[in-house]
Amino acid sequence: LHIRVEDELYNNLNSYSTRNEQSIQDCVREAIAYYMSNMRKRKTVKKINKFTFIDLFAGIGGMRIAFDRAGGQCVYSSEWNKYSQQTYFANFGQQPEGDITKVDEADIPDHDILVAGFPCQPFSIAGVSKKNSMGRATGFEDKTQGTLFFDICRILNKKRPKAFMLENVKNLCSHDKGRTFKVIKESLEELDYEIFYKVLDGQSYVPQHRERILIIGFDRKRYGKNINFEFNLAPCDSKPVMRDILDKEVPDKYTLSDKLWTYLQNYAAKHKAAGNGFGYGIAPLDGVSRTLSARYYKDGSEILIAQKGKNPRRLTPRECARLQGFPDTFKIPVSDTQAYQQFGNSVVVPLMGEVAKLIINKIDRLDEEGTGWKKVI
Repeated sequence: LHIRVEDELYNNLNSYSTRNEQSIQDCVREAIAYYMSNMRKRKTVKKINKFTFIDLFAGIGGMRIAFDRAGGQCVYSSEWNKYSQQTYFANFGQQPEGDITKVDEADIPDHDILVAGFPCQPFSIAGVSKKNSMGRATGFEDKTQGTLFFDICRILNKKRPKAFMLENVKNLCSHDKGRTFKVIKESLEELDYEIFYKVLDGQSYVPQHRERILIIGFDRKRYGKNINFEFNLAPCDSKPVMRDILDKEVPDKYTLSDKLWTYLQNYAAKHKAAGNGFGYGIAPLDGVSRTLSARYYKDGSEILIAQKGKNPRRLTPRECARLQGFPDTFKIPVSDTQAYQQFGNSVVVPLMGEVAKLIINKIDRLDEEGTGWKKVI
């Protein structure tokens, strides 16, 4: 695609490219994607959806699918990774905004629910401890400044959605001897939200052992403090197994080379002799796999599929999508390497969808009780 532009526009584009440390090609692609997103918004007939939500640290849109299915309308999304942006745009026709740290919270549309699968960054506790020892109060900005969690806090503080749902790795609870989670919980409570959290495993919905912590919050200023919430997930009719998500025919390129397979076997034997549990994992066809990670593209060792007369193989990107509960209609426009990282960083879509339903049902009950403000449109 060749584009002819005037000198002044080129100079401005070149300056923008330098400031944002992006290639001109990426800048132009981003601009076109934003333009197409805006055109799509203009042509879309306004729907009367059950609720609105925003999708922060959106990745490839796993959370969006879950909340869309629950009857929601996404009014804003943010994701900084350009490859994830490509996948998001290919599937939703909207370009997520880039670096959330540079976004003014006042410019984000009003919404009912904030959804975020935020990265876990280290929190500085020293400054907080010093202020506490001096008898000085500390607000959420003092505790979380400099972390991406702070961006969630400032948006909650400004927009005050009815509720939020945050997702992270289960080790968030024990990170830094529990101090990180303590800061997160206190910061959200100081913003006047009633907090509920639980570690959930996605293996009831997909054939994968995948534990993640979900943090749910409801606005006390809107609903008061007498709020109860239970993670009462509906039981699944039938538990899926690995063979349910596998393709019948898979290209040979996904079969491990002799060199890699020998290395993985030797590596596993070495650690087994040392009493460690490290090593490759052959997924049971009638069971569940280990957790899919973003490093899967390196060797696929955590989830391998046995083959008759051949070395084991890794999953295909489409099989990884199914392992996370994405529909087969979900488009994968990026390379295998990027796709493995994207699905490894994503969420179990049907599990998130079930939790989304619980949140919506709770909000509906609270609104019916007459304790809430008029619904944000």
